[in-house]
Order: sequence, then C-alpha cells, then structure tokens
Amino acid sequence: MNTIEQHKDSLLRELNQVLKDAEELLKNSEQQAGEGFHSAKDRLEASLKTAKHEIHKIEDKVVKTVRESAKATDAYVHENPWKTAGIAAGVGVLVGLLIARSGK
Repeated sequence: MNTIEQHKDSLLRELNQVLKDAEELLKNSEQQAGEGFHSAKDRLEASLKTAKHEIHKIEDKVVKTVRESAKATDAYVHENPWKTAGIAAGVGVLVGLLIARSGK
C-alpha cells in the first residue's frame, strides 16, 4: 500500500470516527430543551447523513480508480516486459548513484 492510499485510509477512518462521535453526541443530548436546539439538531443530523453519503461515494471512486490503475499497470507490464525491465534498471542505477553520491 503506498503513502497516498495510507493517508486516504487514515482520513476516511478519522472522518468516520467524527461522524460516529457526532451521532453519539446527538443521541446523548436529547435531554436538552428548546426549539432552537431541536432545529439545530435536525440540521446537524441532515448534514451528518449527507457527509456519510459523500464519504461512501468518495471511497467508492477511489477504490475504483486504484483498481483501474492497477489493471492498466499490469497490462502495460505484460505487454512491454522489456521496456518495464529497462525502466526498472534505469531507476535502480539512478538510485544507486544517488546513494553513492550522498555517502561522500
């Protein structure tokens, strides 16, 4: 799993936790009185529902994009094995040169 995917997973976990905490806060605040509170509570509940829906849509899009990218990469590697090996060797040489240079 690359760094971007790790950050995405971490962000989604944190957002889901925020949504859970907000829902729990709403449930535990039922004793509060006043029309203004109930109106604000209703708006917050609607916002939470929308946020949950959007998070699931984003998550589905990201998963779909990652899968498509992986399939495209796999197809390219299978169609161009020598190019891929050459590119990998070139990157390896560059990394080796950078490591050797930084050791001086």
